[in-house]
Amino acid sequence: YRKNSTTFTLRLLPLGGYVRMAGEADDGEDELKPGTPVTLQLNDQGVVTSINTSNKHSLFQGIPLTVTDTNLDTDLYVKGYENGDETQVKSYPVDHDATIIEKDGTALQIAPRDVQFQSASLPNRMVTNVAGVFNNLLLAILVYTILGFVQGGVQSNTNKVDVMPTNSVARSAGMKSGDRIIEVNGHKTTDWEDLTVQIRSKANKKITVKVDRNGQDKVLSMKPKAQSSGGQTTGFIGITQTMDKSFKAKILSGFTTTWSVAKQLFGALWSMVSGHFSLNDLGGPVAIFATTSQAAKMGLSGVLNFLAFLSLNLAIINLIPIPGLDGGKLVLNILEAIRRKPVSQTTETVITLIGFAFLMLLMILVTWNDIERYFLH
Repeated sequence: YRKNSTTFTLRLLPLGGYVRMAGEADDGEDELKPGTPVTLQLNDQGVVTSINTSNKHSLFQGIPLTVTDTNLDTDLYVKGYENGDETQVKSYPVDHDATIIEKDGTALQIAPRDVQFQSASLPNRMVTNVAGVFNNLLLAILVYTILGFVQGGVQSNTNKVDVMPTNSVARSAGMKSGDRIIEVNGHKTTDWEDLTVQIRSKANKKITVKVDRNGQDKVLSMKPKAQSSGGQTTGFIGITQTMDKSFKAKILSGFTTTWSVAKQLFGALWSMVSGHFSLNDLGGPVAIFATTSQAAKMGLSGVLNFLAFLSLNLAIINLIPIPGLDGGKLVLNILEAIRRKPVSQTTETVITLIGFAFLMLLMILVTWNDIERYFLH
């Protein structure tokens, strides 16, 4: 499907998306080396609108030509011997939006210099480089918003809690649903994250919890139960976040949940770069497949939650200033703005290749680690 000089295609393996920008490749000129037999399609003005290099495709009333020279970048022409007559070289002007039919039958529109990505202004190139990140972020916000309506409400990040009806240390100590936990062992707690940090670190240790119940403060004593997860032992008193079922909360949930998850992801990245890196902190296609299977078992909410998390994760990872990622391209754009001239094509190519090699090596290591983790152990 083609619209506004852009071709949209579906691939055999629909894993993610890829955009091939005009001018980032040879855009068909490799198919037109001297000696290449082609067929030309002309319009009424005698201008080439299609160049066929494929045996799988034929052009109606096409002109057979053996190529001797081409320029599809600036001057837009193709020269060659017509009908095998090597006594005369004929030259044909090429339309700005002409297509080349490659040997495999794929129709590819040529990319003259004025429409190439490198010819765009610096601000436009920066917008293009951040577009993928923005769309991943937008998808995460949209899915988290839908999730808020599917779940019938949004978990509140306040210090107001609900008490579990069974197996609850908090209930046994006198806590009630609707209480606000304002202090744990003297540490003020203003939201869910504050109070969970204090409680989880106190497994099997007696703590005092001050709650606000209808404007009155009450002090409760309890001992959090130990709960093991992922090799770590944390404290648990049997409370959950309250559910805000208002329409406003559901609409805003896309933004609030995205921000909350993004903070956790940035924290995890910082932990990795500050000396706590482990391959187990990363996951490749194998881990995504395994996690998707687990999410599917949790129903629609599980799938939506994982989709939003994955999309947000991709947005943040793509912002990392590694050559080959959008963040690396943005760094080159910023460097160009500071120097007031672009980085040389050779330098940019070398930097991109180094970044690509690093990413491929990391992907191989992560994939092998995933295989060991999910299938060999």
